[in-house]
Amino acid sequence: MRIATWNVNSVNARLETVLRWFEEAKPDVACLQEIKCVDEKFPAEAFERLGYNLAVHGQKTYNGVALISKFPLEDVRRGLPGADDDDQARYIEAVVSGPQPVRVASIYLPNGNPIATEKFAYKLAWMARLNAHARELLALEEPLALLGDFNVIAEPRDAEHPNNWLGDALFQPESREAFRALKWLGLTEAYLQADGAPGAYTFWDYQAGAWQRNNGIRIDHALLSPQAADKLTGVSIHRDVRGWEKPSDHVPLVIELNL
Repeated sequence: MRIATWNVNSVNARLETVLRWFEEAKPDVACLQEIKCVDEKFPAEAFERLGYNLAVHGQKTYNGVALISKFPLEDVRRGLPGADDDDQARYIEAVVSGPQPVRVASIYLPNGNPIATEKFAYKLAWMARLNAHARELLALEEPLALLGDFNVIAEPRDAEHPNNWLGDALFQPESREAFRALKWLGLTEAYLQADGAPGAYTFWDYQAGAWQRNNGIRIDHALLSPQAADKLTGVSIHRDVRGWEKPSDHVPLVIELNL
């Protein structure tokens, strides 16, 4: 089973690019972030024509996440538990009923900038809620894959120029510590497990020729429960998509599980 994660930076604005990638890469499951539309405006028919089922948790103009699957989606959860007043659409989870069921979540973790504002506090609080929910999911002892744009540069090696990010919420000690705490629950970071080569980035800013100079960062991650990590056979970053016409500033990350 090939499971992808991709921050598409507006699914409707980049629909042609997104559909081209789906037609070429043919993922079994895809976790999308920053769809930037309400559920009713998601281009469902375009994906259904390609044979996909959908679960969407949208929001007008900002955020928004979706699960796109060749297999049925069951036990769908929209929104991260722990704060009933949180109206930001950043989390969706479902059981993919494939040959062997696997629980998959699409995550768009808060950016957190500027760090001296409530936005950074919201980021850390959101990560604490994710930690608590992941702990509950791991207790189920089933294949689990948490994928998405985590907005965390976990290590200096995950940035071409780490010193440029010292004042950014993505690279703050608190953000990195919260990400490590999440992994320490027993989650395996798929890229590090299957590859780990430095310089493999998933995001390049639109400004200052970042893509052309490979001034990138790796902030899109796939975290796996032991039951899923045991089935991991490969990870690929579809770097070339960043060079397509009208690209997202992120590229797809794809994991392969022998399920």
